This record gives sequence, structure tokens and C-alpha cells, in this order.
Amino acid sequence: MKNVFKVENTTELINRINTLTADSKAVWGTMSVDQMLAHCCVTYEMIYDSKHVKPNTFVKLILKLFIKEVVVGDKTYPKNGKTAPQFIIKDERDFAKEKVRLIDFMLRTQQLGESDFEGKESHSFGKLNIKQWNNMFYKHLDHHLTQFGV
Repeated sequence: MKNVFKVENTTELINRINTLTADSKAVWGTMSVDQMLAHCCVTYEMIYDSKHVKPNTFVKLILKLFIKEVVVGDKTYPKNGKTAPQFIIKDERDFAKEKVRLIDFMLRTQQLGESDFEGKESHSFGKLNIKQWNNMFYKHLDHHLTQFGV
């Protein structure tokens, strides 16, 4: 998996994002491109903002046991997979605004670097190592950019 903490890989992802337009259509799935960008921002909102409620102890245990490896492991996501409720974006969003927000989150993460994330507590999965953080960031972005053909 490419390392999102390396400038060249973040730049490559941003270049892919910059090829999207407000009229880009998904190859699969039901999200519009603006919803997809907002959806991708949720991962970062859980790190940098306090707008998402943390799961209770029971839910966090279930997430660790059954979902964590899917999210932070090495296997890519299947098409049309289930997503957590807080990641579902139902309303229309401003394409340009969501694009800027996502790129800003990505750059912030890359600039903070691996050392800021090693052993950092995840919103849903507890402490993650740098490989797990990277896998979560990269494969989620790659999955959705591929969904939109870029």
C-alpha cells in the first residue's frame, strides 16, 4: 500500500482528486461525487474535529472484533460494501468546498507525519500503529477515487 505520509504519494492522490469534476459519475455505487468527497472527509473529521460521537464501550468492542481488520488491514475494499452510519452522506454538498476540505485534511495528515500517528487512538478502533493508519487512509481514498474512475 502506498504511504500517505510521503509527499509524492499524497501528491499523486491529490492529482487524482483534481481530475474530478462536479459532473464526474461513479463507475459503481450510488454516491454523487460531492457526496463521495464529503464521505472521505469523515475519516479525517474523526481525527481533527469533535463533531462525531465516539462509540460506547460495547460498540467499540464489536468494531474492534469484526470491523477493524477490514478497515486497517491490507485487503482492498469490495465494491458496494456496507459503511458505518456516520459515513453516509445523503444530502447534496458543495463539490468545490468538499474537494478543498479533503485535500486540506490530506495535507495536514501528511505534514504531521508518521510520528504523530504511531500509537494514536482511533475514534473507533483504539490505538493503531502507523501501518494501520496508513492502510485506513490510503485504501479508503484509493477505493473511492477508483469508484469515480480516477
